[in-house]
Order: sequence, then structure tokens, then C-alpha cells
Amino acid sequence: MKKNVIFATVFAVAAALQSTAQQLPQFGKDNIDDIVRAMTLDEKINIVVGTNRVNDLTAECAPGMPVRQHVYVADAGNNSGQQNVAGAVTAFAKGRVKGAAGETYAVPRLGIPICVFADGPAGLRISPERSGDKRTFYCTAFPTGSSLSSSWDTELVKDVTAAIGNEVKEYGVDILLAPGMNIMRSPLCGRNFEYYSEDPVLAGKIAAAYINGIQSNGVGTSLKHFAVNNQETYRNGINAILSDRALREIYLRGFQIAVEEANPWTIMSSYNKINGELAAANSYLLTDILRGEWGYDGFVMTDWWAEGQGNDQMAAGNDMIMPGTQRQFDDILEAVKDGRLDEAVLDRNVANILRVLQRSPVARGESYSNRPDLKAHAAVARKAASGGMVLLENKNKALPLEAKQKVALFGNASYDAYVGGTGSGNVNRRYKVSLDEGMTKAGYKVDSKLGKLYKSYIADEKASKPADNFWTIAKVDEMPVSYEAAGDAARSADVAIFTISRMAGEGTDRSLEKGDWKLTDTELENLNKVLSAFHGQGKKVAVVLNMGAIVDMTAWHDQPDAILHAWLPGQEAGNSIADVLSGKVSPSGKLPMTIARDYADYSSSDNFPYSQNPATTYYTEDIFVGYRHFDKAGVKPLYPFGYGLSYTDFAYSDINVTPDGENYRVTVNVTNTGDRSGREVVQLYVKAPGQDMVKPVKELKGFAKTGEIAPGASETVTVDIPRKLLASYNEYWHKWVVEPGEYHFIAAPSSADQGISAAIDVK
Repeated sequence: MKKNVIFATVFAVAAALQSTAQQLPQFGKDNIDDIVRAMTLDEKINIVVGTNRVNDLTAECAPGMPVRQHVYVADAGNNSGQQNVAGAVTAFAKGRVKGAAGETYAVPRLGIPICVFADGPAGLRISPERSGDKRTFYCTAFPTGSSLSSSWDTELVKDVTAAIGNEVKEYGVDILLAPGMNIMRSPLCGRNFEYYSEDPVLAGKIAAAYINGIQSNGVGTSLKHFAVNNQETYRNGINAILSDRALREIYLRGFQIAVEEANPWTIMSSYNKINGELAAANSYLLTDILRGEWGYDGFVMTDWWAEGQGNDQMAAGNDMIMPGTQRQFDDILEAVKDGRLDEAVLDRNVANILRVLQRSPVARGESYSNRPDLKAHAAVARKAASGGMVLLENKNKALPLEAKQKVALFGNASYDAYVGGTGSGNVNRRYKVSLDEGMTKAGYKVDSKLGKLYKSYIADEKASKPADNFWTIAKVDEMPVSYEAAGDAARSADVAIFTISRMAGEGTDRSLEKGDWKLTDTELENLNKVLSAFHGQGKKVAVVLNMGAIVDMTAWHDQPDAILHAWLPGQEAGNSIADVLSGKVSPSGKLPMTIARDYADYSSSDNFPYSQNPATTYYTEDIFVGYRHFDKAGVKPLYPFGYGLSYTDFAYSDINVTPDGENYRVTVNVTNTGDRSGREVVQLYVKAPGQDMVKPVKELKGFAKTGEIAPGASETVTVDIPRKLLASYNEYWHKWVVEPGEYHFIAAPSSADQGISAAIDVK
């Protein structure tokens, strides 16, 4: 009899629990507003404040950043809420994806699952090893942002990011924390390798292609860093002072293009202040512009460990705070309780987050394999890297190299290439291909004696350095080359390849010192020895730049026979560079930034942390960034924005501009006048009337890349330029204005080329 009573009680409790569960709205089945109404206050705050990193945080935390030692569990005020928080912490601590950047809290009683966020822009960044699992979980290291943008090829970028998105999905991640697309205001920004351009149209179009490729897999992106994050020095609180016109035309326009053409699931606010107000608590930026003007319907999250009060961020429209701290939880809780933060604002932010999470693979109940096709993705990385390489010099057709030549490779990076940057853009890859390996596979005979010297030197130097980690990749000073070694190589080899490398990364900016912006004495001496030895034998020397940005080239750029900018090309680096050097691929990349003759020629040079108090940066150049400044000032750069040579030649003809609804349709005929197949980037600049406002000489408004054009063949490219891209921002009227008058549409191979043009009256 007692046993029956126990069974009856158990069944009654189970039935009551089932009845209660049936009465609660469930995520994915019911209206989001109903879900939010059913949540406790603590559950709402748990949704908007991330779970924090509880595993391996200390090793990856930036110097000076707070280290979270525990996950805060607030008093839920009732049993169901408390169980939800505890359950979420338990699930998070187990970690669905080892090495992911962060996760959201689950609310099991409402069916809300944990969503996983992971870096990064050049490929998924997760841990390759997991405790108790013999498998490895490597990801593909793709070319970095500056390399992708140098392709000026949105279809290629989509191919790359479709592959990245597949790895995101197959490894169980829901949202990739990428792409980064801040403007390359200064060549010294340490994170330029992740960014796309000094021009907002190129940056916006490349970012849109990136986002569309990732999200074609049913996973999300986080467009970052919104906005005006153009330096790493004191990035957590630097105050960027700039005009509303510069903000709109230069620093936000690329974001607007990406939002309108790709609709990223999330946007990551930046650390810095904008005109005195933290970006993560800036309602003008996050609410008035992003949502009010652009109609954005995703959610905004902070960058990791962003400064500011949680309640201020909530009110401004920053929906989620990552990775989440006890102080931020308390800020919000206390602000709601004492009336400083309307709970309706919190409800709005929670709803924004939940609407996005509904799209995620975990919410859709999709499984993941942990087995993406890394071999196929490596082929995509190889093609993409070669597509972004920029040929800066090629005297007397020094490149491509003749087949089966003997090649002498100089420079540490010829044997130990830099393939990506540090920080969130770093990727735990299975391998990387060095240039000596790539050239050997391409059929060239690499000088083995010289190779042994370099490899032994690099190994000895690295033995005394710490292993590579999130923040640091070991840098080895260049091996000095003796006159004897250079002479021996010149007598036995047919050609020399001299690689110059630089590493950059998240958290620090570059300097004007030797070894960074300038070449070291050893690098210059080595280059001069190699040039003297090989030119003395009537043999050629080509320089390969292996770096995410640029260096000072003025003193030596005219001495090598060829210069190829290979950027940070991903794990297939050596193969990709060899593809271009050999002529298997004709270079078709174009510069996304201007290379000046002198650092002082950049309009930002007087107002960058290198030269100013880093607490505040004054954007005194206003809208005249990059080529806009060089055009206005009449200063001739070393290599202009949009510049890049090919192994063949192209001619433009028959430009036509036709109004087409809200667009202007531009067609241009491109003919290959050389003797090799190749691809060309057609850049469309517009010269606008400047009667009412000061205007740049011209501005990039669109571009298109041809297919492979055979010698003597032609292709007609079409570029649609939206009318709204012709507008300038009038600060007096606080609106965009398309000034009536004659507009000149210029099709050119670079910003410094006259190209061909057509004029049209715009009313």
C-alpha cells in the first residue's frame, strides 16, 4: 500500500511538471514576445550578459585586461530561474566547442539553447585538441582581409567564406565573430591585416561578399568593429574626435553597404569613444543610425571586455555584453530595480537576440560532423591567395620565371612564411607551406646550400623563443648574408627571390622604427648584397613582400627587377606565391591602400598615436583619407590606391552611363592587348560637382573584375552605381544630399590613371 502511494505521488509530480511545461511558451514554437514575457528578470539579464570564458581564459587574455575566475550566478528569485542559471553554467563549462570565444546562456524551461561564438576573420579559430578525444580539429588558415580585398573580387571572397562558413557549421559553431572592416586610416594600424581598405566602398563590398558567403551555410556573422576603430593603441578608451560628415562618408559608409547588402546576424561595437561617448553606449550610432536609418534587424554585441556600464549599454541599443562580468550583471539588475533602466528596454534587447538565435543551427536542431573537407578548402585558400597578390614592379618582364630554373631564396620568410596575424585572426591550422616547398613543387630547383644555412639559423633562433600563442608569433631577426654566400648563389642560380616579412596583430600598433615601417640595416645590407651579386652576373632579383600591410619602400623600390606583394596568404602561402611567380596565375590584385613615398605624406600622420597623446585622436583630415588626400594635395604616391600590374596589358573603351531607376548603369569594354591571358579590375570613380560642398577630386563608387580574357579578346563589364552613393553628408541639414550638376564617371585601372570617362547630368 505504501509503495502505491509513493508511485502515485511521483506520477502526480511528473504530471504537474509536464502540465507546467506545456503551459510555458517554447523557443522556436511560440512568439518571441511571449517567450520574453515568460522570463524572469534574472533570465533576461543572463541572455544579455554573456556566460564568460571559464576555460583557458588566463592564457589568452590581453595584458591589462581583466581575467574572469568564475561564472556569476545571481539569485534568480525563484526555483525555476535558479535551476535555469545553474543548468546553463553546467552546460557551458562542458564546452560544446573547445576554444570558442564565448557562449550565451540557455533557458531550458523555455527551450532556449546555448549559442556558440568563435573567432575569426581568416578562418575559424577553435582549439585543435580536446581532452579524451584522439581526433584533431584543425581549421583552414585562409588569406587575411587585406589579401582578400586586394583581389577586388567579390565572387572569390564568397567562395572563401562559403568554405569558412562550412567549417563554422561542421564544428558546431553558430556565429563567427567576423569580418573586421574598419578603414585603413593609417598604415601603422596594427590590425590593418584584418581590414579591407582605405576606401569605404571597396571595404563595404568586400565585407558584404564575406558575410553572404558565411551566412549561406545557415550560420551567422558579427560585423566589426562598429565604429571608428582605426588604431590599437589605447583602443579600450581612445577618444576619436571627428566631424559628422567624416563619420558618415568614410567610417560608416562601408558598414552601411555591408548591412544593406548582406544583413549580418550581429554587429560588434568597438571599444573606443566617438566624440566623447563609448561606441558600446552610443545611442546615436547604435539606435538612431544603425536601426533607425539603416533598418538593421539583428543584434549588437560588445567587443570582449569593453568598458562601460551595462545599463548604459542596454539603453543605447547594445543588446549583448560579452563575455560578461558580475559587475555588468549587477549594473543592469540594479538599474532596473531602481528605475534608471526601463525593463521594456531590456525586453527589447532580449527579443532582438532571441530573433537571431532562432536562425542558428543549434536552435534548428541541426547536427554537425566535426569533419569539414579541409583538403577542398585548402584548394580554395590557395586560389584566393594568388588572386589577391599585387605585382608592383616588373622591369623587362622579369616575371614570370622561366620553367625549371634554379632559384636562390633569400630572407627568413622564404623558409618560414608568415601566413596570418596574431590575436582573434589567428587560426589553428594543420600546416603551412613555405616558399621553398612551393617553388620545389612547382618544378624549380631551390638552392639547397643556401636553404640549409637559413633553416639551421631559424631553428637555432627559435629554440630560445617561446612557442607561438594567441598574442605572439615568434619573430626571428633576419639572418645576415655574407658577400661570399650571395656570390656563390649568384654563380649557381638563375634568379634570386628575396622575401621581406613583417608580423602584425591585435592589441598593438606598428612603429616607424627599423624592423617595422623601415627595413633593418641587415635587411638593407642583405638586399644590396644580393642585388650586386646577381646583377653583376646579369641575373634578375625579385622581391616578395610577406606581410599584412606595407613598409617604407622609397629608398629601394626601383632596384629589384620585380616586386610582388603576397600579403599574409594563409596556409598555402608557398604554393600560392609559386603559382604567381611561375606564371601559372597571372597577377590581378590591386592595392586597397595607397603606398606613399614618405610616412608624412599620409593625411593621418600628424594625428596618430605614434605622434600624439594617445588619449585622444583628432581626425583633422576629415573626409580626405587615403587617395582622396593625395588627389587633393597633389602629392604623388609611390604606388597609388588601386594600382597593380599584370603579365599582360589591357585597354578600356566604349564607356557608357545610363540612368536605370535608382542606379546609374555603367558599361565598359576591356580588351587584352598583351600576349598572355589575364584578369583586370575596372575601377569606377566619380567626379562630382562641388558648388555647395567641398568634394574630393574623385571617389570610388563601384568596381568589377573581369573573367580570364585571352590575348586579343574583349569583355564588357557592367557596374551599377546607386544614386545614393553620389550623395555627400550635409552637416547643416543633417542629411545626405545629391548635388545637382554634371557628374563624370571615370573607368580606370587605378586612382592615379586618367582612364576613360563619360559625363551625365544629375538632377
